[in-house]
Amino acid sequence: METFQKREVQMMQNVHLAPETDEDDLYSGYNDYNPIYDIEELENDAAFQQAVRTSHGRRPPSKTSLASSIGRPMTGAIQDGVTRPMTAVRAAGFTKAALRGSAFDPLSQSRGPAPPLEAKKKDSPEEKIKQLEKEVNELVEESCIANSCGDLKLALEKAKDAGRKERVLVRQREQVTTPENINLDLTYSVLFNLASQYSVNEMYAEALNTYQVIVKNKMFSNAGILKMNMGNIYLKQRNYSKAIKFYRMALDQVSSVNNQMRIKIMQNIGVTFIQAGQYSDAINSYEHIMSMAPNLKAGYNLTICYFAVGDREKMKKAFQKLIAVPLEIDEDKYISPSDDPHTNLVTEAIKNDHLRQMEHERRAMAEKYIMTSAKLIAPVIETSFAAGYDWCVEVVKASQYVELANDLEINKAVTYLRQKDYNQAVEILKVLEKKDSRVKSAAATNLSALYYMGKDFAQASSYADIAVNSDRYNPAALTNKGNTVFANGDYEKAAEFYKEALRNDSSCTEALYNIGLTYEKLNRLDEALDCFLKLHAILRNSAEVLYQIANIYELMENPSQAIEWLMQVVSVIPTDPQVLSKLGELYDREGDKSQAFQYYYESYRYFPCNIEVIEWLGAYYIDTQFWEKAIQYFERASLIQPTQVKWQLMVASCFRRSGNYQKALDTYKDTHRKFPENVECLRFLVRLCTDLGLKDAQEYARKLKRLEKMKEIREQRIKSGRDGSGGSRGKREGSASSDSGQNYSASSKGERLNARLRALPGTNEPYESSSNKEIDASYVDPLGPQIERPKTAAKKRIDEDDFADEELGDDLLPE
Repeated sequence: METFQKREVQMMQNVHLAPETDEDDLYSGYNDYNPIYDIEELENDAAFQQAVRTSHGRRPPSKTSLASSIGRPMTGAIQDGVTRPMTAVRAAGFTKAALRGSAFDPLSQSRGPAPPLEAKKKDSPEEKIKQLEKEVNELVEESCIANSCGDLKLALEKAKDAGRKERVLVRQREQVTTPENINLDLTYSVLFNLASQYSVNEMYAEALNTYQVIVKNKMFSNAGILKMNMGNIYLKQRNYSKAIKFYRMALDQVSSVNNQMRIKIMQNIGVTFIQAGQYSDAINSYEHIMSMAPNLKAGYNLTICYFAVGDREKMKKAFQKLIAVPLEIDEDKYISPSDDPHTNLVTEAIKNDHLRQMEHERRAMAEKYIMTSAKLIAPVIETSFAAGYDWCVEVVKASQYVELANDLEINKAVTYLRQKDYNQAVEILKVLEKKDSRVKSAAATNLSALYYMGKDFAQASSYADIAVNSDRYNPAALTNKGNTVFANGDYEKAAEFYKEALRNDSSCTEALYNIGLTYEKLNRLDEALDCFLKLHAILRNSAEVLYQIANIYELMENPSQAIEWLMQVVSVIPTDPQVLSKLGELYDREGDKSQAFQYYYESYRYFPCNIEVIEWLGAYYIDTQFWEKAIQYFERASLIQPTQVKWQLMVASCFRRSGNYQKALDTYKDTHRKFPENVECLRFLVRLCTDLGLKDAQEYARKLKRLEKMKEIREQRIKSGRDGSGGSRGKREGSASSDSGQNYSASSKGERLNARLRALPGTNEPYESSSNKEIDASYVDPLGPQIERPKTAAKKRIDEDDFADEELGDDLLPE
């Protein structure tokens, strides 16, 4: 104990406290005294004394001082006049074992490498759950990919598989972990994808049930917005009341912060009200949208609603609101402000990127809505449609859509054409023809089409030249120029204009159609067929194109192919009498009388005034010796051509052949009263009266003799050429005779009919219906009434549903 005390005293003597310096001294605070470290009370500390007694005897005696053992001055020692500050007793990595000769190893590297990790058990429940979760995610992704590729059935199957595996996954999780650890995000994605796939596959009941499962589960946050999808399904089912109910429930679920989503839901509500015919409620929705966040669709629909309720002033205000919707398109960024090559490269790169294309689409949509709205309201907002168009033009001129004013003027001209006021239309187009190049070209194109349809080819050619000079790349102008050259018979030059139009716009179907007609005129049938087959690939159900292909096959002496293509025409419009009669003609040439009769009869049923069809049907029944049925056709022919004696003679001949001599006699007498100078009728009267023993035979014989003498005298006075034509005419008039060496021959009549049928339109003439009805006119070549008049390239139709810039419909042109 004394030894320990002496050692402590010696250590305390060597301890020197650092002198006090200023307050910023680095080692300040070392003089603070803590009573815990008071060594004077250690003698009275029983625990300390016990520790000293039990451990001091096993401790090796200290042979050297601490300062000498570590080779450095102790803490608090004064060396070179500087007191060493107090530091830690043990340095980093220092242990008592180091004093006994152990190596310095602070990182315990001498222990060797760490033992390998314990391998995961593949059959553990956790691993099975992770693997199953991965499979569910993959199935959901595959379902979405299949949907984007258009394979809706495969997408639905994948979604169902994902749903089944997800339910298995939930059961396994419940067995292993607590219900709180279930992956709700995965369950939500699986159910939402399944409902979406049901909806696109039009399985609406299943989709609604799946959405209900999601919505009713309180664990899914923000699931209430899916009620909008349920409203969409009810809208597709035309259940408008439920659709509006779910839209409003979804609207309540969306906070006011998400204003864009609220606007979209309100637009859906407005559309539902429009489809339900509740225009007042739709107006309230769209008015709110236009006051909060105006957009093009809402403004357009608001204009339609006011048009439906007939409120003129509100129509004007809605149109002005639509015009005022900002496009948010900055055109200046596509203009290079300097000559910096790098800046110019960037500007060129963004001129046609995806963002620029989106801007073009947005502008096109805005122009379509504005033009359609103007065409809709212009005829009703003022006392006349002209005043209405003028108001719309003024409003458009004062807006950001100044270029649409000229389009509205052309639309005004189109409206005049619909009202058959061609002079006003021409005046408007002539005014527009004096403006800038784009409008000038469009107006001149329409003027050329108007004059062409009016057969004023000189004016048509003049305005076509103006249109081409204003815009050399205008395919409509080049097509109209080709039409005027075609009308003058210069088919080679016309083909060059059509080819140039196709080079400028490969989708110009008018030019492609007309170049096919040009090759047909030049007897280049293979090239003509190629043109029409290309056009058929573009216009799959165009009856005009199908008919032209059939016509070319007929010219190429391939009747089987001609019949096949005509059958396609019939499948497009089955009630056209001209196509049906053409099919009958082709079958008649092939010798198939039954098929020919079927199509001729169908043609007669739809258009019972075609004299060639009536004549063929009458001859068919004569060939088959059904005289009574032939009579009704010849009687109809006599009504259509009352000045032609041959039809009444054919009726009388059928009565006579059927054994009804009295009816035949009455018919001959009636014919003689109408045509007293007809020799054939008198011959039949003489023969019948003689056979029946009537006294009138002598009187008719005298009349016959007198007519024959007059005929001989007349024939002597005319020239030989006139004599030949008169003889042939007399032969035609006597074709109905059947007795006295001039009996009616059904076979010769059939041959004559075949000759006539071969001369029907379709071989060297265009396909044109003999009826003036619209259904027949639809088969007239769109180039005009004749094949020699190619399809005009007047701008396409402008109607209320499909806007086309400065376009004029062919059906609006005078015929």
